[in-house]
Amino acid sequence: MEAPTQALLVIANCPDEACANRIALAVVEGGLAACVNLLPRVQSVYRWQGAIESASEVPLLIKTTAGRYAELEAAIRALHPYDVPEIIALPIAQGLPAYLDWLAAETRA
Repeated sequence: MEAPTQALLVIANCPDEACANRIALAVVEGGLAACVNLLPRVQSVYRWQGAIESASEVPLLIKTTAGRYAELEAAIRALHPYDVPEIIALPIAQGLPAYLDWLAAETRA
C-alpha cells in the first residue's frame, strides 16, 4: 500500500481544450492536484468496442498524491464525457525535494 503522501503523476486525455481546462481547474481548485499541465493535441489510435478508432485529444499531466487519488479519479470521471476515460497513475520515484514537498502541501486534505 502506498503512503498517502506518495507523489503520483496521473495521465488523462480529453477530447478538447474546453474539457481539459474544466478538469484542470476543478482538480486544482479542489486541492486534488497541485498542478496540471495541458499538452498540445496528440493523435490517439485505439481499439474501442471492436473497431479501430483515431481521435485528436488533449493530454493532461496531473500531479497529486496517493492520498488524493480516489477523489481525483472520481472528479475526472464526473467531468469527463467519455464512458471510459483514460486515467493512469504512475508513482513519482524521485524529484526535487522542495517540489515534492510543495506538491504534498497543495494536496493535503
